[in-house]
Amino acid sequence: MEITEISISLREEEKLRAFVNITLNDEFVIRGMKIIKGPTGYFIAMPSRRMPDGSFKDIAHPITSEFRQKLEKAILTQYQLVLEDNKRTYKSQEAVY
Repeated sequence: MEITEISISLREEEKLRAFVNITLNDEFVIRGMKIIKGPTGYFIAMPSRRMPDGSFKDIAHPITSEFRQKLEKAILTQYQLVLEDNKRTYKSQEAVY
């Protein structure tokens, strides 16, 4: 299974750093993933739904640790690229003013 698209929407919250949507094999989309800044670094939170007891249950998630690692690496790599591009754009806009 190949990750064919990663879409990242940055946030400026303390823990929530971005929302992520991915496309698999150009055929299946998973929306609502999150990049969270934790005490030991960034991690990916899967889309989830609140249960009647107040807990959260993942709607979709990797079954194997190998695919989870592949997914996290691809998303966090893309996140760093988006951050760098965002910084360049911000600096370019500052130069105009």
